[in-house]
Amino acid sequence: MRDIVLTAIFFGMLPFVFSRPFVGIYIWSWLGFMNPHRLTYGFAYEFPFAQIVAIVILGSMLKSKQPMRVPWTRETVLLLIFIAWMLFTTFFAFNSDGAWEQWDKVWKIQLMLFVTLMLIDTKQKLDWLVWVIVLSLGLYGVKGGIFTIVTGGAFRVQGPTGSFIGGNNEIGLALIMTIPLMRYLQLQAKKVWIHQGVTVAMLLTGIAVIGTQSRGALVGMVAMGTFLWLKSRNRLFTLLSILVVVGALAAIMPQEWYDRMGTIELYQEDRSALSRINAWGMAYNIAAARITGGGFEAFYPWAIRQYAPDPTMGADAHSIYFEILGEHGFIGFTMFMLLAWFTWNTGNHVRRMNRSRPETKWAADLAAMIQVSLIGYAASGAFLGLAYFDLYYILIAIMVICKMKSMEELARLDVVPGKGITEPGKRPMHETDALVKN
Repeated sequence: MRDIVLTAIFFGMLPFVFSRPFVGIYIWSWLGFMNPHRLTYGFAYEFPFAQIVAIVILGSMLKSKQPMRVPWTRETVLLLIFIAWMLFTTFFAFNSDGAWEQWDKVWKIQLMLFVTLMLIDTKQKLDWLVWVIVLSLGLYGVKGGIFTIVTGGAFRVQGPTGSFIGGNNEIGLALIMTIPLMRYLQLQAKKVWIHQGVTVAMLLTGIAVIGTQSRGALVGMVAMGTFLWLKSRNRLFTLLSILVVVGALAAIMPQEWYDRMGTIELYQEDRSALSRINAWGMAYNIAAARITGGGFEAFYPWAIRQYAPDPTMGADAHSIYFEILGEHGFIGFTMFMLLAWFTWNTGNHVRRMNRSRPETKWAADLAAMIQVSLIGYAASGAFLGLAYFDLYYILIAIMVICKMKSMEELARLDVVPGKGITEPGKRPMHETDALVKN
């Protein structure tokens, strides 16, 4: 029954994509983040929903007469170069079959990222995209939070099987990155029921992260929560929300959870942690030996015997940083880190330009919350191999769009940052004077 309902909903939405290609981006994001087909048990489980909607989007764009262009910024240019480098390293991959299979996934995600940059060209469309992401992943946050409370934390929260976020570690990271986006929507909410609903969703999602029983997610949650508090408009409210989650943790989680989290400090005795360290050493050895790294899916038996410090121990990247280092070498690693640095600095720029202007304060809020999401990804991702997670790259695209739309709005208002507002026939007026006048 689920298969039939999902398929009917999907094909019922497709006609809207023919006249409004940007609607397809929402459908693509819904499929990519919520993975509704992975909640079915029949033909829909493997049905190519994403491929179909992507083809329809591209076809609709070709026949559209609306101007569309990629906003070429330092982030998008670097990302394009990084994609080209990943393609290049794939030709020299250790595990050729596995590498080309992974490349097939990565290039499709990145193609749709650039399509998103072309089609999401207004603030309203951007807000809708954030809503789609939050509702798609928030479903698992709310569901997981309730599950953790009801079961007393006796079982782990898991994501949809067969997806990027199927495991407890993966869904934990995704939920950590979603909480700041919920906070942005809460700040923008004009209706009380939306504000309160998002608040409850944030609290339950925080509890769900704890319920994953992922040590990496716990590290990411602490880092994300700290920056969420630092960058929040209302620090008291944010602090109280964090205390509620901590209080729920103390009241709900069993002793086994505390014992597992305590092993973070005992990595010398934890075989899982030792295998990570072994894999990280392997990644460094590969990058030091080969300028192209080992290519996608480099952590496989032959490479382990050749490059791992301890060949008898299994090795998997278990880190976004060492995954990139081992698979694409120091050049790929440098581009990966530069991309994060550029995005962070763009966030700082957007916040400085817009935080004092009521008309574009939304941009400052969104940039700040994306930065908080990036902190969660950077911290939790240090222990998880999700270097190609589409949510991370979508956040980069959202940051770029946020910057472009806020600059357009400032230009429309005749605001020259640092110089004030100039009206035809009048003396230049300082921005603070304009705010008083308004």
